[in-house]
Amino acid sequence: MPTHILITGTSKGIGKYLAEYFISQGCVVFGCSRGAATVNRKNYYHFSVDITDEDSVVRMVRGIRKNYRKIDVLINNAAVASMNHILTTPTLTVQNIMNTNFLGTFILTREVSKLMIRQKSGKIVNFTTIATALKLEGEAIYAASKAAIESFTKVAAKELASFGITVNGIGPTPVKTDLVKAVPKDKIEEILEKQAIKRFATFTDISNIIDFFLKEDSDFVTGQIIYLGGVSN
Repeated sequence: MPTHILITGTSKGIGKYLAEYFISQGCVVFGCSRGAATVNRKNYYHFSVDITDEDSVVRMVRGIRKNYRKIDVLINNAAVASMNHILTTPTLTVQNIMNTNFLGTFILTREVSKLMIRQKSGKIVNFTTIATALKLEGEAIYAASKAAIESFTKVAAKELASFGITVNGIGPTPVKTDLVKAVPKDKIEEILEKQAIKRFATFTDISNIIDFFLKEDSDFVTGQIIYLGGVSN
């Protein structure tokens, strides 16, 4: 099991769960979000960082390198979503979604990879969504931001493979978090109906896939996107 893990978006939801889960597995977890820490556990170290701010991310990663010397795993979890028809989507919303979801993932991956290259090993897990695979109406921008992450994941996997770094992606179905609270109930039911297994994903479903990616036996697995619920692209 890797020992030092950096997770973005740990203030709530999936990110907070993953931070507490990996701490319980004996890992040192570095978490970040725009706000203050909401995880209060031994071996958890929080950084109040906007992942779209390049300078702030660079300082965070350099600080981790100086004080802790390594990052075994990067989990790019932080994301925002907005559900709108394209005709009623403001440009500011597009910029916010693309910056947080894609640009943030890119900056973290680039900076953490530099440290992983020194270590000659590392595992990166990016978050996508079934909204991309299902081409969901009303989620054009959110789905596009995650489609960019999927393409980035596959190319980054090739560029970083020679350094012993794997890059994979996970696409959860709806999870009962703040991210889906604003989605109308009938829309959620419509999404669940499109899944082979017609239920919400659980936090455990997600950590199970991430555990698979992080296993030493999975060193030959890279550039892969796994959707939950029986959804296929």
